[in-house]
Amino acid sequence: MTNIVELIGVEKRYQSVKALEPLDLALQEGEILGLFGHNGAGKTTTIKLILGLIKASAGSVRVFGQDPTFSESRRERQQLGFLQENVSFYDQLTGLEVLRYFARLKGIQISECHRLLDQVGLKAASGRRVKTYSKGMRQRLGLAQALLGSPKLLLLDEPTVGLDPLATQDFYHRIAELKEQGCTVVLCSHVLPGVEKYIDRAMIMGKGKVLAQGSLNDLRQQAELPLVLNVKGAGLQIPESIQSRVTVLEDGVSMHLSLQEKMPVMQYMLAQAGVTDIDLHLPSLEDLYTHYTRTCVGHEMEGVL
Repeated sequence: MTNIVELIGVEKRYQSVKALEPLDLALQEGEILGLFGHNGAGKTTTIKLILGLIKASAGSVRVFGQDPTFSESRRERQQLGFLQENVSFYDQLTGLEVLRYFARLKGIQISECHRLLDQVGLKAASGRRVKTYSKGMRQRLGLAQALLGSPKLLLLDEPTVGLDPLATQDFYHRIAELKEQGCTVVLCSHVLPGVEKYIDRAMIMGKGKVLAQGSLNDLRQQAELPLVLNVKGAGLQIPESIQSRVTVLEDGVSMHLSLQEKMPVMQYMLAQAGVTDIDLHLPSLEDLYTHYTRTCVGHEMEGVL
């Protein structure tokens, strides 16, 4: 299968400053990548390289099989949608006029604009000037702009900023639908709990380097963070090998286990007559992000001391 996005040994330097260390990334059709990192981690640089807004200092960037900085890639750019973190539009135009403007720039039929505004919940406000829009409404308009032309590649930088919980849920449902239609998505967000169940892979960056990359299961295996097993009941017997990692609760126990211990300990506990409930908590995306970014900071401090 041909990769929609392919970065091989890509670096980006600004004079003596290295903004991006050698990066390898391949994204296939219908794949959703979560791109995470603090400010200055290299996320925006990576997105700009994919968009063709900047040229790599070294390595190869291919989007739909073409170098995105080439003028010949204009046709491929029509298959691409982009939503930046802080959206800004012409305040004196109405929402519909803004979307029609972008549709003309992209060479897309303006008849699509009404459908998209309805889809993002702006149908009733389509005739109002953008200067009267709230931050959440502007974000919805930005999302409609990004979805013009049913893109095959969608780059979203903090797309849920300003959206209420219901609108955020609707947004992720829309992303799931696009995935089913074969759209490839790169999603940057600082709100990690909402992203977790929608991404296929995560790439965690720090100081221009890739700290970790893979599925959540891959990252859990690599990080070796403990999982938490909560068991409710009376007269519970605890395996001797894990007794030092058990906290006694009012109605049961809480155990910190490795991934390898999960099934044997669960089976051991479930076999006991006194068990009334059992609850398993795997390391979350937020836990993994904290682990990898703290490890990066720790290594930097070791070099200073």
